[in-house]
Amino acid sequence: MPESFATKLDRYKFNLFPAYRGTGARVLYISADYREMRIKIPLNWRTKNYVGTIYGGSMYGGIDPIYMLMLIKNLGKNYIVWDKAATIRFKKPGKETLFADFKLTQEELDEIKTVLKRQKSLDRIYNVELKDKNGQIHCLIEKTLYIANK
Repeated sequence: MPESFATKLDRYKFNLFPAYRGTGARVLYISADYREMRIKIPLNWRTKNYVGTIYGGSMYGGIDPIYMLMLIKNLGKNYIVWDKAATIRFKKPGKETLFADFKLTQEELDEIKTVLKRQKSLDRIYNVELKDKNGQIHCLIEKTLYIANK
C-alpha cells in the first residue's frame, strides 16, 4: 500500500523528532493504514562505534518505537500500548546500512481486540530483523509490548 500525504508528513516529522533523530535511524516508509513501516540505519559518523561498525544502541533505538506506534495508530484511543521488554542478538557487525520491515495484519489486530474483550491486558511479542541490502541478518530483536483496555 502506498504512503498517503498524511503518512508522508508523519514520516517527515518522525525523522525530525530529536529522540529518534539521535539514533541515526530514518523511517523510509509508512503505509497509509500504518500497518507497514520500513526503516534504515546507515553506517555513518552518527551511528559508528569505536570499532567502526553500527553501534548497538543505534540498532535498538532505530527499531524501538515502531511497533508501539503502529499499534497505537491501528487500535485507537481505547487501548494502551507500552513497550515492556526487549532482547537483542547481534549476529554480524553492521558494516553497512541496515534495514528493517515492520508489518501488522488485520487478523492480528482483530485477535488483539478479541482477547481484550475477555481480559484486561496482554503481552504481544514481535521479532525484528535488521538486514543489509543483500538480506543478510545482522541483528535479531525481540520486542514485548503490553496492550490493555483503557
